[in-house]
Amino acid sequence: MEIDLSSETILVTGGVGRIGMSVSTLLLEVGATVVISDINEKKLADFEHQMSVNFKNKIYAIPADITNKTNIVELIGKAFDVAGPITGAVHCAYPTSQGWGEAFDSLEEKFLKQDLGDQLGGVILFSQQILDHFLQHSGGKLVHISSIQGVSAPKFHHYDDTQMNSPIEYSAIKTGVIAITRWLAKKYSNKNIRVNCVSPGGVLDNQPEAFIQEYRRSCSNIGLLDSSQISPSIIFLLSNYAEAINGQNIIVDDGWSL
Repeated sequence: MEIDLSSETILVTGGVGRIGMSVSTLLLEVGATVVISDINEKKLADFEHQMSVNFKNKIYAIPADITNKTNIVELIGKAFDVAGPITGAVHCAYPTSQGWGEAFDSLEEKFLKQDLGDQLGGVILFSQQILDHFLQHSGGKLVHISSIQGVSAPKFHHYDDTQMNSPIEYSAIKTGVIAITRWLAKKYSNKNIRVNCVSPGGVLDNQPEAFIQEYRRSCSNIGLLDSSQISPSIIFLLSNYAEAINGQNIIVDDGWSL
């Protein structure tokens, strides 16, 4: 089975995050035209320049604040102007407040509300606008990014002897993303639109060795993942091989959630 997305134009939000860059790179490798967006303008421009060496006229970078509806509308309009109708989208954007990651008993109300609003609100607002675009252009595919924390309770012992924690708002947000995915898939049925979700396990990112080892014990073969091990599932959901998959949450976690 070989996936060919040469006829597809895919918009990736959070395009210079770990998963965003990985999925954008793989999309280019399977032939897609890719529009990447992120609030980090310098990193976005650098990534576009880097990828343009091998994929000239196949990647376009458009800075945007995905928590702002006006910016989302402008982003989709600009993407259409430079690349034509968008046929698929991957929503990787992950905006966080200054208070993100605080311990449960230290949570501040203003930061809690900001994170819930920006992340869940951002998912809803982006979905609203991109699905409207799909309706105007004969359909499309939308993939959201949730997490194993949206499926299972944290394994709190993994965080023993580290400065890390598993924020309650993260679990709430990622559970919400899965619910939003199902709601949208049902709402937009019979319109040539598919909405699915991928829930990755933990991604290796300079975590303490104690955490890495504890996490590994809960997995089957790998432990913490590289983002390149998550991207293929996203590409699959954007392809015609997934035409019968809608409203589903695909868990990619090396057995962590078993």
